[in-house]
Amino acid sequence: MITIWHNPRCSKSRQTLDLLIREGHDPVVRRYLDNPPSEDELRAAQTALALPVITMMRTGEAAFQEMGLSKTDDEATLIAAMAEQPKLIERPVVLKDAKGAIGRPPEAVLDIL
Repeated sequence: MITIWHNPRCSKSRQTLDLLIREGHDPVVRRYLDNPPSEDELRAAQTALALPVITMMRTGEAAFQEMGLSKTDDEATLIAAMAEQPKLIERPVVLKDAKGAIGRPPEAVLDIL
């Protein structure tokens, strides 16, 4: 099963979803702004992505500054911030089995399929 944490307002997210469909996949689409992932789900995604937590974040979002966050904050703080403010999650995140990829560029997700 393939899941995409999708924001339909984001062009990269739309492009990634279109790419998955063109490649013959029928992903589960999770609108993560409407259905935010829990801290446990964010930790599992981070493990699947095999990336530092900060790489999963949109540090340019106003909420990052408003919450007093720093790129050097510990992972628990950053995970909690993404759970509280899901717009801080870099998009789109594609998960398949125990693997994950961020669709920037959209073709980056092909490696996990």
